[in-house]
Amino acid sequence: MKIINEVFNDTIKIINKALDGYTNLQSTYQQEIYKSMRYSLLSGGKRLRPIISIKTFEMFSDEIDKIVPYAAAIEMIHTYSLIHDDLPAMDDDNFRRGKPTNHVVFGEALAILSGDGLLNLAFETMSNDLLNNTLFLESYRRKSWAIYEISKYAGIEGMIGGQVVDLFGTLDNIDCQKLKFMYEKKTAALFQASSVVGSILGGAREEEVEILREFALYLGLAFQIQDDILDEDEDESIDKLTYLSFYDIEKSKEDIIKYTNKALELLDRLDNRDTRFLRELTYLLLHRKS
Repeated sequence: MKIINEVFNDTIKIINKALDGYTNLQSTYQQEIYKSMRYSLLSGGKRLRPIISIKTFEMFSDEIDKIVPYAAAIEMIHTYSLIHDDLPAMDDDNFRRGKPTNHVVFGEALAILSGDGLLNLAFETMSNDLLNNTLFLESYRRKSWAIYEISKYAGIEGMIGGQVVDLFGTLDNIDCQKLKFMYEKKTAALFQASSVVGSILGGAREEEVEILREFALYLGLAFQIQDDILDEDEDESIDKLTYLSFYDIEKSKEDIIKYTNKALELLDRLDNRDTRFLRELTYLLLHRKS
């Protein structure tokens, strides 16, 4: 556990340095939006998605600088989704990570623009790397593939699609199958983007990319159900639709173990790769308390 915590901390430092650099821009007239973007982007958080991206990449390559722009972009996309999710028109949350949410501090209008800004900056960051740091055709193909995967998992067939189901979901119009679909899109999608992009840019074979795509799906599902259990009291107080709306605690815990085991079984198929970090991460998320 000590070793994985050290790896976590070292990787978070790399991510935070990159995020600070991408948003620490000198501007005169639009300074307020940078303040707003940085307020949410640099407010902490687990950094799980970029960590997954970087550590998956390292299974195939040690040239870590090549993955950092894409890992940072995924975190920008995740943060924009949180800013918008907290808005009064969505979940109407006033606090996140122990701090007032973006719209509470900066107002709804700037919060919306800050989310938009982070989404656009994510693609600007990746496109800049594609245009200015690509010498070979295969590298160009893989970077283009990575950008496509991120756009797909962040879009209407991914995270946004899951958010739409959540937005209109009630106990009257949603069942357990539809809830699982929502979790696959709203939560697991960016886990999949992270793992897939890390493997693509690291030079993985296509069959390895697909194994890691499926691994991240099950990891994301287990993560979300565990979140529901940890947030049980809060979710009940606001009548939020969760896994516990359909299953009791014991069944929910059984399903977390089921999805965790499926994720680990997929890593077994990568027998010539060093999967130790992803295994430790999977166990860590299974037993987390927050």
